[in-house]
Amino acid sequence: MIVLNGGSSSGKSTLSRCLQEVLPGHWLSLSVDTFVDALPANLQGAEAGIAVGPHGEVSVGPEFRRLDRAWAEGVAAMVRAGARVVLDEVFLGGPASQHRWLTALDGIEVLWVGVRCEASVAAAREAARGDREPGMAAGQADLVHEGVRYDIEVDSARNGAMECARLIAQRAK
Repeated sequence: MIVLNGGSSSGKSTLSRCLQEVLPGHWLSLSVDTFVDALPANLQGAEAGIAVGPHGEVSVGPEFRRLDRAWAEGVAAMVRAGARVVLDEVFLGGPASQHRWLTALDGIEVLWVGVRCEASVAAAREAARGDREPGMAAGQADLVHEGVRYDIEVDSARNGAMECARLIAQRAK
């Protein structure tokens, strides 16, 4: 399993698709967005679920956390059943977020990847996408890496996604 952690618009989704091309075998690409998109509408923008503030700040409530734990255990079960997974995540809680995954993935070989992207570059990508609240990318660019431990880090602002994928693939062997 490969866990990519980086802020919004840091290039994780594109990197994940590139990894599917360069890694041997077949890899599933899953993301925190996969989980959020699966939430019922009444948890979107709700205190119990997930809400995005006017400057891109994200807050999560108790029901989101409960379902997120189930999501992590489910992804881990897929890996234990033989699936290879590249997971695109955003560790808003820093080491606590990583610990949640460490717990779920206990006994599974994991490559932890930090996907760095300069805040101004992520903000420009965010603006071009148009599907995120302005300020989210810049606010998360450094925050998600604070206190998180990685096996390898890549910089998607300085290197193309395929180049980053090849660096990760070399480490994953």
